[in-house]
Amino acid sequence: MPDSKIIIALDYPAAEEARSFYKQVDPARCRVKVGKELFTRAGPDFVRELVDAGFDVFLDLKFHDIPNTVAQACRAAAELGVWMLNVHALGGRAMLEAAREGIDMSTHSPLLIAVTILTSMREADLKDIGINTSVAEQVQRLAYLAKLCKLDGVVCSPHEVVALRATLGDKSCLVTPGIRPKGSETGDQKRVMTPKQAIDLGASYLVIGRPITQANDPMVILADIEQELVS
Repeated sequence: MPDSKIIIALDYPAAEEARSFYKQVDPARCRVKVGKELFTRAGPDFVRELVDAGFDVFLDLKFHDIPNTVAQACRAAAELGVWMLNVHALGGRAMLEAAREGIDMSTHSPLLIAVTILTSMREADLKDIGINTSVAEQVQRLAYLAKLCKLDGVVCSPHEVVALRATLGDKSCLVTPGIRPKGSETGDQKRVMTPKQAIDLGASYLVIGRPITQANDPMVILADIEQELVS
């Protein structure tokens, strides 16, 4: 399939609603993300359904636990046939290395990326949990740790892309939520950017949810974003 830069967040409370949406879009034109709510309600069978329907699936469960547990969770997730999955970099070196080993033991090898700092968090939120550095400094520290542990990239705010490219190099996968097409509401994301801006700065993939999933015709919005990216 073409290397679509757009990952649609299937932030639905149940499989039936997500299924109704995904049948409206072309898997050759986008990828999809399954997060905690949908996975908890619909389970691995729905992930397999998406894979069988031709979608590249980003399984966004942000594993964060003791190393052995994370290794086994990553291996199980990989064997669902997903394209990408993630862990929390705050889990530390041993956990990140175990996650890499879990993927390597699997019969299928998805991209493995790390979450640095959630795009909903600001510096005041970091201070609340005892981290007395700036968001930018903490993102850099965690991203570099992920690189040392041989992960494929990170999830990051689009505002960190330029600095992370300098730290991680051109081959690292930078997945950016907090993307809103022009004219869209920002919702609960604090650090947002348009698709064109993020790609021009060096983002690899863009996570976009409600502007597409709540549209009357999702493929029209998808086409508009595609056109923006090539303009």
